Amino acid sequence: MATKESCGCDHCGIDFTGMMDQKEEVALIETPWKERRSRVRILLGAMVFAGGFLLRQTQVGMVLFIVAYVLLGYEVVLAAIRNLLKGKVFDENFLMTLATAGALIIGEYPEAVAVMLFYSIGEHMQELAVDKSKRSIRALLTIKPDYANLECPGQIKKVSPEIISVNEIIVVKPGERIPLDGTIIEGETTVDYAALTGESLPQEKLKGEQLMAGGINLTGVLRVRVDKVSEESTTTKILKAVESASKGKAKTEDFITKFARYYTPLVVFLAVVIGTVPSLIQHGELTSQWIYRGLIFLVISCPCALVLSIPLAYFGGIGAASRHGILVKGGNFLEALVHADRVIFDKTGTLTKGEFSVTGIYPTVEDGENELLYYGAYGEYYSNHPIGEAIRKSYAKNMEKTIIEDYQEHSGYGTVTWVSGKKVVVGNSRMMTKQLGHFTGNEEEPDGTVVHVAVEGKYLGFMVVEDTIKDSSYGIAKALKANGISEVILLTGDNENTAEKIGTSLEMDVIHHSLLPGDKLSIMKTYLNRQTTTIAVGDGINDAPLLAGADVGFAMGGIGSDAAVEAADVVLMTDDVNQVVKSLEIARRTRSIVWQNIGVALGVKGIVMVLGAFGLASMYQAVFADVGVALIAVLNATRMIKG
Repeated sequence: MATKESCGCDHCGIDFTGMMDQKEEVALIETPWKERRSRVRILLGAMVFAGGFLLRQTQVGMVLFIVAYVLLGYEVVLAAIRNLLKGKVFDENFLMTLATAGALIIGEYPEAVAVMLFYSIGEHMQELAVDKSKRSIRALLTIKPDYANLECPGQIKKVSPEIISVNEIIVVKPGERIPLDGTIIEGETTVDYAALTGESLPQEKLKGEQLMAGGINLTGVLRVRVDKVSEESTTTKILKAVESASKGKAKTEDFITKFARYYTPLVVFLAVVIGTVPSLIQHGELTSQWIYRGLIFLVISCPCALVLSIPLAYFGGIGAASRHGILVKGGNFLEALVHADRVIFDKTGTLTKGEFSVTGIYPTVEDGENELLYYGAYGEYYSNHPIGEAIRKSYAKNMEKTIIEDYQEHSGYGTVTWVSGKKVVVGNSRMMTKQLGHFTGNEEEPDGTVVHVAVEGKYLGFMVVEDTIKDSSYGIAKALKANGISEVILLTGDNENTAEKIGTSLEMDVIHHSLLPGDKLSIMKTYLNRQTTTIAVGDGINDAPLLAGADVGFAMGGIGSDAAVEAADVVLMTDDVNQVVKSLEIARRTRSIVWQNIGVALGVKGIVMVLGAFGLASMYQAVFADVGVALIAVLNATRMIKG
């Protein structure tokens, strides 16, 4: 800690700038070691297995098989033991452990190792597609201010927001992020809350109005009285919301796990029956002949084809999706999409472009559109406000900077500019009243942000600036319903009029407006249930809690924030919401191939199992049938990979 010269306030003597909780730092450390270890383990196990297969007629070969089995199967065996201790018996880990143990007992070492190798490959392919990092928290930290300008006697000190108390005074300069929730006691400005609310239009803030932490002060210098400590600020709440939503999100089970829950106890029961009942009936005691048949039955029943082909089918589905610009972070999310029943959309940047444009020009005189737009553009020449940029872009002509003689920006109101010696006033109705002395406006102003223009005291009319709907958003609700979605919902921070206008245009079933990030997450939770899947689609940092908490979260990969991309389960690289529909189609096709593999595998296995139970199938034939089924299933799964 660095010692600084004291000015008499409680915070002097310590430099708190940039301090971060050690737990946060630890959480941000990426550990790719597990993935590398898994890859090395599989490669090494496969090499040892190959050596054992070449020397299978010798003692060395048997030792190599045992070593390969330990390398490839120890995690499965340990998982089976752990689950057994927890009372979770009948899963794929238990079945494969039991079946491979049986194979080892009867001397079928290659079969035991092959099952573990195939399973390891399938699991690793799944892991390659699943992002297990906590980078969403790191990305969200970009909205958490690093410092605050604390007003001390005689000076302004830069300190950590964490040490500031309620009712202390901070200073926020133009371009700085607001560090804490508070009330403006001096100054006026416009604030960009896009990171918090997702809405691109900055908000005007005057003396006495409240500020939320995380917004960016665009224009004026502010003195702010702190209303909430850092732990209770808006940014901290968003960070905690993402973390809690991620933890509270029910993990979608892999299909093979669901299948094993029913398949495993059935085949174990049948193997026990085959190994004991006929022997007891015939001889009154257990015999090695029937125990051997029971073990053969168990080995045949091992879902070698399933544990390889099912993950491969989902991996193929992920590959097919990626060729359409859809990045799915795990096969379990493709599985969940099959049960999707409702889709929740964020508005700005998702359904709309997140860019403002002039949608209407209303001059007071006929044919006055060009004059109105001309003075509006020059009046906003130096403005960095999105509305000013939209007006200049709409003017679309080369502008001569030399004719601008003076420029004044009035935070929260508008601008005053002298263009070729004429006083040009551009701004809201309060600006017109302030500059013209009297102003009644237009009673028939349409929805959107209205920008008035006056030149030399004469009112010329107004322009309407709005966020525009993406062309790809029209018809999305109808397309989703054609693909089994029963309800399409819109969430937005916009006011009621704007939200209703856009929601109605896009045929949304339910519209929620005037929302903050916490509101979005709360509303989404009311739609979650175990029977169906709720999809959430968004693009901004403010949407990260929503995406993390949904059954399946979709993020816009092109314009989306890092936080949204990392918190989501599916990323749409083309920013086209119609890709949600494509995702549903791919998910259903993948599921179809999975069921085909299950049908073939169980059909062939069922025949061989019956033959084996009556002693009509040798272990060699059983193993051959199992491998053959695996190859058929794999070839079928590659149809998904090819798209």
